[in-house]
Amino acid sequence: MNIHVNGRDLAATLADNSSARALAELLRKGPLTLELHDYGNFEKVGPLPQDLPTNDEPLDTDSGDLILYQGRQFVLYYDRNSWTFTRLGNIEGISKEELKKLLGPASVTATLSLSE
Repeated sequence: MNIHVNGRDLAATLADNSSARALAELLRKGPLTLELHDYGNFEKVGPLPQDLPTNDEPLDTDSGDLILYQGRQFVLYYDRNSWTFTRLGNIEGISKEELKKLLGPASVTATLSLSE
């Protein structure tokens, strides 16, 4: 999967679960542009256009983790958190510091698409 945010393309690997497969199926219809709002100084979160199946489990997240929260919220972590969520995937090739700087303190627009 590709995530385009603030002029940069980030590569992500999707998890092996029904939630990530449902997200990929949604992206086969075309890219999704999401408005992600900062929450708690550790994540950016925004609604997906439809609910996805959940595979919730207690998780310790870290920078670059992609999470589904409550079936409809797409969450991009740039720091750590622990909660019960569904893992969607993980961004590759960017450090915690780089990701935090790229995302900044305000809301961001992110476009999700399938990698070619």
